[in-house]
Amino acid sequence: MTLLQVSEVSKKYKTKVALSAFSLEAKRGECIVLCGGNGAGKSTLLHILAGVSAPTSGTVMLNGISLQKNRKAYVSQIGYMPDEFYAQQMMTVQEFLSFYAALRKTGKSKVEEILKRIGLAEKKQELVKNLSKGMRQRLLFGQALLGEPALLLLDEPTNGLDPFWVNMFVQLLKERKERGAIIIFSTHMMDVAAEIGDHIVFMKDGSVVKHIRNTGNKEEMTLQLLQLHRQI
Repeated sequence: MTLLQVSEVSKKYKTKVALSAFSLEAKRGECIVLCGGNGAGKSTLLHILAGVSAPTSGTVMLNGISLQKNRKAYVSQIGYMPDEFYAQQMMTVQEFLSFYAALRKTGKSKVEEILKRIGLAEKKQELVKNLSKGMRQRLLFGQALLGEPALLLLDEPTNGLDPFWVNMFVQLLKERKERGAIIIFSTHMMDVAAEIGDHIVFMKDGSVVKHIRNTGNKEEMTLQLLQLHRQI
């Protein structure tokens, strides 16, 4: 059964088309990776799916719930990691996660678990403003994982991560896939796309230009995606 249905979704700003008639379907445990250059429409799509920006046209349904008709119920099922960090700078790491945990009715034990998984347990009393770029990325990723979301949306989540944490990110996503989450994220790292993505969607100027199903051979897929990424 298809759990996520995106039908002919578009976004226009006056005369500029940021996203043109985008459609996709995804089932439990599937991962879709969005690739393409700056301005391709990846962030616009993620903003719409996260309920941050309303589409100009089209529909989005998750587990039978319409984003347009019941936004509150829809967004309660998602975890979203934006591409920019807008958190209160004077919060501690623990306060930041606890705030989102409360919104998602998640207990203190889950906050502690997430802190360990993202490697920030020893930094939990550190102010957000003092974190490095990589630590902030991990913190944003951690808040998106709270509440076991049915749909996980991540905008350039690997930016600022060193190789160790890129690998940990992939492992955490694999765990979420096994537990049935639908994952959609954007990246410029083709090896990550090849390893975790079931479907890789290349976008340009707000439109889909190539949709590839993963063959399961990581090395071959990485080379193929690298070639496409350079061409598009």
